[in-house]
Amino acid sequence: MSERVFIVGAGKVGRGLALALRSAHVDVIGVHGRAPHEGTTSSGAFPGSLSEANVVIVAVSDPSLEDVLTRLAAAKTAHQLAHGSVVLYTSGGTTPRALDALRSAGVPSGTFHPLAPFATPERGAAALHDGWVGIDGDATACATARRLAAAVGARTVNIPVGAKPAYHAAAVIASNFPIVLAALATRVLARRGIEEHTAEQVVEQLMAAALRNLEQGPPMQVLTGPAARGDDEVIAGHRAALAGDPIVAEAYDALTRAARALRSDTGH
Repeated sequence: MSERVFIVGAGKVGRGLALALRSAHVDVIGVHGRAPHEGTTSSGAFPGSLSEANVVIVAVSDPSLEDVLTRLAAAKTAHQLAHGSVVLYTSGGTTPRALDALRSAGVPSGTFHPLAPFATPERGAAALHDGWVGIDGDATACATARRLAAAVGARTVNIPVGAKPAYHAAAVIASNFPIVLAALATRVLARRGIEEHTAEQVVEQLMAAALRNLEQGPPMQVLTGPAARGDDEVIAGHRAALAGDPIVAEAYDALTRAARALRSDTGH
């Protein structure tokens, strides 16, 4: 089956997916959003080109998802959505109630959640290659999601039934929180007199090296530092130094407790 894709949502994810799919020679008929962007359409109503698609990817924010899926169900009833079309949505954290209306209208539906940070459409598209996509839903929708993922060079992970909130929380921990930690570490250095640009470079290098270590083994086997060694005296010194910055101190304490607990659980 040759996919003809219509994307609803012209934000970073929608435009990034369009870029990745077009680069893989997948036929992207259009990208439709409420706000105008170069190469996209914009309005409240779906354009006529929707009927030419056999795959619709909904890449909108979670608060807008129910409305868009409900309108797609109505479009199917009004014969504006082609027979046999599949609807995929990119949210990894929610299972919309409007899926019932789509399925009642005979539209197979499911999740196509790119496990990649879309800081820009271009970076998100690049990260998909050799990346992962979380999928779930009807069998036909999952098969379509696998084909699209393979086309852009990504692998798929099946999201277990009922596990979506935990799955998405893990994705947030892995993709968002390292950025928070980078900001906190840079702040500690800058507030002690190290020039901010230099601090950013130091932190970036350290974090990049730590991520490379993950290629050599499981996290707790490659973890370094005082928590991994059980060096309580060094940790006490850190806590004293960070006492004047409650946000940093709280994060340090929470992650130190986690590192100790994980070390204990794994016997390291």
